[in-house]
Amino acid sequence: MQLTGLTLFLSYLFTVIDDEQLVRDVESRIPSLPIAYWSKHKNAVQKKAACAKYPSIFELEFNNIYWQTLRSSNGTFQLFGAYYDIRKRSRIGPAVRILGMIDRIEPKVKTFCQLWFDGQKEPFIVKTFEYKYIWFNKWGNYKQGIYQPYLIACQIPKPFRGLVPASVSLVEKQCDTATNNLRVLYNRPLDDKKKGFAVCVKGLDFLYDDLSVRLVEWIELLGILGADKIFFYELQVHPNISKVLRYYEEQDRVHVTPLTLPGGQPNVPGFQHLFLSKKTTHKRQNELIPYNDCLYKNMYKYDFIALLDIDEVIMPKLDEDRTWHDLMERVVEKGMKLKNDTYPSYNVRNVYFFDQDQHEHDWNKDVPKYMHMLQHVQRAKNYTKPNQYVKCFHNPERVLTLHNHFPIACLGGACHSFPISTDDAQLQHYRADCVRTLKKSCEEFKENQVRDTTIWKYKDELVQRTRRTLDTLGFFRPSSAVGGMGRGRDSLYKR
Repeated sequence: MQLTGLTLFLSYLFTVIDDEQLVRDVESRIPSLPIAYWSKHKNAVQKKAACAKYPSIFELEFNNIYWQTLRSSNGTFQLFGAYYDIRKRSRIGPAVRILGMIDRIEPKVKTFCQLWFDGQKEPFIVKTFEYKYIWFNKWGNYKQGIYQPYLIACQIPKPFRGLVPASVSLVEKQCDTATNNLRVLYNRPLDDKKKGFAVCVKGLDFLYDDLSVRLVEWIELLGILGADKIFFYELQVHPNISKVLRYYEEQDRVHVTPLTLPGGQPNVPGFQHLFLSKKTTHKRQNELIPYNDCLYKNMYKYDFIALLDIDEVIMPKLDEDRTWHDLMERVVEKGMKLKNDTYPSYNVRNVYFFDQDQHEHDWNKDVPKYMHMLQHVQRAKNYTKPNQYVKCFHNPERVLTLHNHFPIACLGGACHSFPISTDDAQLQHYRADCVRTLKKSCEEFKENQVRDTTIWKYKDELVQRTRRTLDTLGFFRPSSAVGGMGRGRDSLYKR
């Protein structure tokens, strides 16, 4: 018997949602919320305690969805994530590291970490070990009242070493009932086997720019090069970009984390884009949160982590280096000969592949016009200077905090970075213009260009992969071409 619309509605209305399913759903949306632990232990841990009652998840102070707040007597903390760190080179031993922003420079306020372990009715409380600044004052915005990025360390006490805390709260007074409670993330493979390469992409801010086709080409190229997974953070994006990201998420090739800006910074679509485009130093400071969150969520899972924008690719130069694995096998060996140890990072020089206005260049006839990188094979003859605008393969066993271009702090000593020779690899950067700080030398870059078809060693596979994905996504015009893969399929919809 067919159900009427009213019957279906009533059936839906009175369906009891399974608690475990609800917990899993909330946890997937807010990874930092320890809802599973709270749901399991709420009756025990919320009884009257001698000190520091476990905070109810309904009494936590959230800010802009994903952030949790501590309002201290000297500054406000916006906390994004907490991570269990037992890396061997860490001088402080096992620790929980909390990533967030504080509206103070050189915060003076004393705080405490309430560490909640499974089965414990009260927390173990330790004094905060340090506030690690993920910025340099010479870069600007070194002012009180502006949210600054920090990594906060809480040492695990000796009696609990070997146990992973379920959650952590940051408080000003030891016995305060906290207004924040972060699930401690420990994403370690059961077999302890790492994959090769993860790529982290800062918060995507493409509300008005439909870069979906270029994004497909970029994701497919990184897959060919050996990226095991790409971790995106999403601020505001065009609907077609969302469509692409959802497609690759279903294939488990990318992971997308929604992102907001903390505190009083704007999150309204459009206004946020305007804010980030005009307040570039604020933008750079905010970017350090997704970069470091990506590092700490994946430090036990991958040999190398690269921070890339969607307009740049680390390109192996030699024919025998088909993948990043091939490249890094040789590069790491070169580095070992110099210092008999691995480096925290291995940096690749930047070179510009300029976009020609309105495609005022000859089209490469055997490449579809929508293949942006394959079509653009003219680059600046000269690279940007060593250590300027580079990108790195980071060794997650060695780096403590990351910036867009280099590690800021490292475990076990200084952050030495091994320079990969331009004979071995280059950072191919596809832009219409240079970054603002290179305006003086940009004209020289544009006037002196050479043809560089290194990318064409992947041409056939990249065209095939990209075309197949675009066809699956329905981005082509209807065509009578046999099998849907003929030249007639090279005409894209105007979206």
